Amino acid sequence: MPTALRLGRRGQTTLPIVQQGSVAVQDSPRIVDWLETCQGTLSILPQAQREAIRQIEQRFDSIGKDVARLLYAGSFGVADGHIRQLWTAHANPLQTLFIRLAYPLICLGFRRKLNINAASAARASERIGAQLDWLEAQLADGRRYLVGDQLSLADITAASLLAPIACPAEHPVYGDAAYQAGMAATLAPWQARPGMAWVRELYRQQRHTRLTD
Repeated sequence: MPTALRLGRRGQTTLPIVQQGSVAVQDSPRIVDWLETCQGTLSILPQAQREAIRQIEQRFDSIGKDVARLLYAGSFGVADGHIRQLWTAHANPLQTLFIRLAYPLICLGFRRKLNINAASAARASERIGAQLDWLEAQLADGRRYLVGDQLSLADITAASLLAPIACPAEHPVYGDAAYQAGMAATLAPWQARPGMAWVRELYRQQRHTRLTD
């Protein structure tokens, strides 16, 4: 969190962020483009299936803020201790002190930035549900991957955007028991969905897959 607040441009706090020297690349699609420029063709984005993969990437990127709205709407005032821990996990002592002291103001900023309220959380849930319905329709034929017969950026994007809800055990944050307990009421309606089971299985099988050939 401190890194995002420090590096994000024009007030943005989009994650993830990759930094190499003085270069900071923000947001997953831009990171993929940057990796291709630096390292060439990525195994997760083969040229023959590039268009289909990037269309699915865009589909799930579109619900990134909705996932944040849903989770924060259900956790502010309920799981504040865990949120503080999450936001300070990679902070230096000064940043940690600032976040703890300014936590109420930071929460207010998040509420305003993401327009977090009961109505927006309900709309976010609907949009997430629509994409999850689409995902489950694609997986209904028993396929393991969304495009082709190997892991691609389409799978990674879908799984990573849904991971905060699916809670794969291999994830260092969302697999944590404290996170799951704090978010229990928000997460419960989603856990039995086949799409969430697919996310958890993908993390279990592919967590350490290399992204380049």
